[in-house]
Amino acid sequence: MTVEQNVLQQHSQKHQQTLLNQLREVTGTTDIQLLQQALQVSNGDVAEAVAFLTEKNSKVPQQDETTYYQTSQVASDRYISVGSQADTNVIDLTGDDKDDLQRAIALSLEESSRAFRETGITDEEQAISRVLEASIAENKASLKRTHTEVWSDSPNPHDRKRIDSCPVGLKNVGNTCWFSAVIQSLFNLLEFQRLVLNYSPPARVLDLPRNQKEHRNLPFMQELRNLFSLMVGSKRKYVDPSRAVEILKDAFKSSESQQQDVSEFTHKLLDWLEDAFQMKAEEDSVGEKPKNPMVELFYGRFLAVGVLEGKKFENTEMFGQYPLQVNGFKDLHECLEAAMVEGEIESLHSAENSARSGQEHWFTELPPVLTFELSRFEFNQALGRPEKIHNKLEFPSMLYMDRYMDRNREITRIKREEIRRLKEHLTVLQQRLERYLSYGSGPKRFPLADVLQYAMEFASSKPVCTSPVEDIDTSAPPGGTTGQQLPPPSSTAEPDSVPPQESSGPASAPAAAPPAAQQQRVPVHKPFTQSRLPPDLPMHPAPRHITEEELRVLEGCLHRWRSEVENDTRDLQGSITRIHRTIELMYTDKSMMQVPYRLHAVLVHEGQANAGHYWAYIYDPHQRCWMKYNDISVTKSSWEELVRDSFGGYRNASAYCLMYINDKKPFLIEEEFDKETGQILSGMDKLPPDLKQYVKEDNEQFDKEIEEWDAMQARKAQQEKLALAAAAASAAPSSTSTSTSSPQPMSIESSPPDNTVAQQDPEYLEQPSPTGDFKHLQEDTERAISRAAAEQEDRSPEVLLNAAIKLEYARLLRFAQEDTPPELDYRLHHVIVYFIQNEAPKKILERTLLTQFADRNLAFDERCKSIMQVARAKLDLIKPEEVNMDEYEMWHQDYRNFRETTVLMVTGLELFQKSNYVEALMYLIYSYQYNRELLLKGLYRGHDEELLGYHRRECLLKLNEQAAAMFESGEEPEVGTGLGIMNELVVPCIPLLLAQEAEKDLLAVEDMRNRWCSYLGQEMEANLQEKLTDFLPKLLDCSTEMKSFHDPPKLPSYSTLELCERFGRIVAAVGRAPGEGR
Repeated sequence: MTVEQNVLQQHSQKHQQTLLNQLREVTGTTDIQLLQQALQVSNGDVAEAVAFLTEKNSKVPQQDETTYYQTSQVASDRYISVGSQADTNVIDLTGDDKDDLQRAIALSLEESSRAFRETGITDEEQAISRVLEASIAENKASLKRTHTEVWSDSPNPHDRKRIDSCPVGLKNVGNTCWFSAVIQSLFNLLEFQRLVLNYSPPARVLDLPRNQKEHRNLPFMQELRNLFSLMVGSKRKYVDPSRAVEILKDAFKSSESQQQDVSEFTHKLLDWLEDAFQMKAEEDSVGEKPKNPMVELFYGRFLAVGVLEGKKFENTEMFGQYPLQVNGFKDLHECLEAAMVEGEIESLHSAENSARSGQEHWFTELPPVLTFELSRFEFNQALGRPEKIHNKLEFPSMLYMDRYMDRNREITRIKREEIRRLKEHLTVLQQRLERYLSYGSGPKRFPLADVLQYAMEFASSKPVCTSPVEDIDTSAPPGGTTGQQLPPPSSTAEPDSVPPQESSGPASAPAAAPPAAQQQRVPVHKPFTQSRLPPDLPMHPAPRHITEEELRVLEGCLHRWRSEVENDTRDLQGSITRIHRTIELMYTDKSMMQVPYRLHAVLVHEGQANAGHYWAYIYDPHQRCWMKYNDISVTKSSWEELVRDSFGGYRNASAYCLMYINDKKPFLIEEEFDKETGQILSGMDKLPPDLKQYVKEDNEQFDKEIEEWDAMQARKAQQEKLALAAAAASAAPSSTSTSTSSPQPMSIESSPPDNTVAQQDPEYLEQPSPTGDFKHLQEDTERAISRAAAEQEDRSPEVLLNAAIKLEYARLLRFAQEDTPPELDYRLHHVIVYFIQNEAPKKILERTLLTQFADRNLAFDERCKSIMQVARAKLDLIKPEEVNMDEYEMWHQDYRNFRETTVLMVTGLELFQKSNYVEALMYLIYSYQYNRELLLKGLYRGHDEELLGYHRRECLLKLNEQAAAMFESGEEPEVGTGLGIMNELVVPCIPLLLAQEAEKDLLAVEDMRNRWCSYLGQEMEANLQEKLTDFLPKLLDCSTEMKSFHDPPKLPSYSTLELCERFGRIVAAVGRAPGEGR
């Protein structure tokens, strides 16, 4: 075939596909055979084809509203087609007036044709233009927003610095996660990477491009080269692809916005790359057929063999991305089997010339890079909008394509027939097994073996003659109390639910009842729980009358029948297992494992049909691990994580596109070697001279940014140091005068020079004033000294100190060991309780107690003063090697963190109880995070994680409900406030819920996302639709990386007693709240 013939054939195929797309968009028909039939009947006249289809559709009930969606339509086509990206507006085809319907269709076709004639731009290109402009607009608008954006760059360039040779991420410049996912998958095909980096435009078009394609494709190729070069040699953690996206955007003209679809973008990207390389190939090949590397890399051929109305046909077609239906299949091979066989194919293999129609596809040539589109969207005719299919679909890491090759056609047909026969036999066996496992004729069914076992147990029970109800006297209570009058129902309604200590108190007794009546209460008669049972009555039902002979015969029959049933069940299960195994091994012989394809990349989509977030899993053959590329974040992953996110059936995430590479063509992923040295080329060595210079300039600019940042930070540090020195110098005279003239006791800062140990004491053990926040601690200390003085004959200060410390420790030990309700937490009362419960070292406990007794505020009498002096002397005598001060400080810092967490928790719960969810959120978020860090060190380091998790989750759900209600109002101030709540509060917190993968947190995120996704497809004003489209990708971003967050809230100042009181009050209050829920 000549070049001209090849071009004509491709043009003819694309023209036919354009007609099919138009028909599909206008009529809503997705049956490819019916669409092709309509074109054949009308000889390519679209208007007549539409009339033919509407005639057919008028015979069945019509839907009220037809909305078309590009993704579901593209997926139904199995050819090289690039599906049409339809407009998201709704075409109203309601009503019975057929003339109106025809006029609407004709008008639609006329507008589409006129637009193409005037601009030369197809509907598909216009749709891509809309999303690209939306991306650029989002990027520009982000500079004007005042609140912190999810994707805002860190001002510190060190946070954006690439670590060693870690892969470079791509910044999401606004609804462009699809761009990142596809580009990263292609970039990591090293052969594709080399083709792009080493591309040079044809010499004839360097000065002036001849046509629109050259004007569009050549600048795009240059920007793609620049982007790839940065991804190879940049010093940045991630790079900005805006310029490449700008080139795409400038190719078309539109102003509407929507999120782009991966398959649509990949189709168009490969088309442009194919065109660009075709120009170069035509220039390089003089007198020869040009070879396009894009075609050779991504395109294959299949043979379509079939029968149409009794006539056999056979033709070869080219394909790029191969679409597969997901609905109704459990794994990739089932999808492929269904895709390769269409219609009734019995006549294909028989000599009879029947009227049946069907076809088989057999691959004659597979591309090195084999891409499958998984169609996870279908159009819901009833709702008039597309829906995502969340069904689970498994796929292997190594795919053998032998069974689908034309050269194996005959052996595959034989094996398919054998599998069909085995599956029919399997169905019969499963039906038989089901009769054994679900036995019975009623709505409830049980395994037959269990039924026989139950019957045997019933027959073997001890027979009795007593009726189960005849011995119960319902006229009087048991125990001879018939003569006493029963209490009224109101006083006996809930006797079991009240603990004894409560029911005996005055609150539970009648107001007029005398004390004597309370002591001689009449026992409550409960006929269904306290009736007297005869000693010979069994706990389970039993036969009334059965002889030994009857029992012997019955037991023998039941035993035998049960053994027969169990043997039959085992035989059936064994046969089913063997058939499954035979089917699994059908294609495992060596002859059918000669075409191996290894999984290279998986593109994942999370969200609903009209919006969502994309990321990619890509295999790194050099590190032999999977990498997760999620916009700017590139992290190591695992096959297990890939399976969880890609197979589907779990949350709203599932694989959307699979990229396999021929495992027998290692050049696809092999590094390039230096021809002179034989060394592997890496980093900047991969790049041609022009790109080396480009990357070098960008790296120099980044280095300069780092230097400027470091210099600015150094200046700030120097200024702070000077400010501190000046403050210290000015504070020195004032502190001296204060210490001599003020009657206040000295604080740690004004301690005498000889007491260096006390300067390191924690603040909750310092005593600024006898009437301050820690008065209770001083009182406890003085009480221990008084008790020690009363018990000890020797009144020397050292003996009294030792005795007082023992008494105080014993008291605190009892608190630590006491089983208390949740609202009473002794850890808040004293640090020693916290230390004991968390098994702190003995030396830490001793030093902490000594510090307590070394308080200067004890010096109100001579005895306390002398004990304080002894305690301080003992502190001075402790050697550094005896107590690790770093460990000591660590324990006290943990306790400070515990108290801060408690304050955050109490404040957050109080605000939550008052329905002040906006202010409560940050307190609950930070208290949960701090508490989790504490619990990682020990079970008693923090508070109840479930309690905090529940209120954190509920607070986010409440805010989500409030924001959604504001959005539904449609009023501009309300809508802005609602979206502000989501963008500034809810969305930044979602990664925290996703990070731990707790089931209830994941369900809560799902609820929030589903609430907003439910607005898709609903009629609303254009400005609301635009705001929703702008917001949804942020909500659906499934990344667990925290990109920006609010500062911790300011902590209120509570004394220990006040904190304990408020803690007890709020914990008791929320303890009555429902424990279940999300």
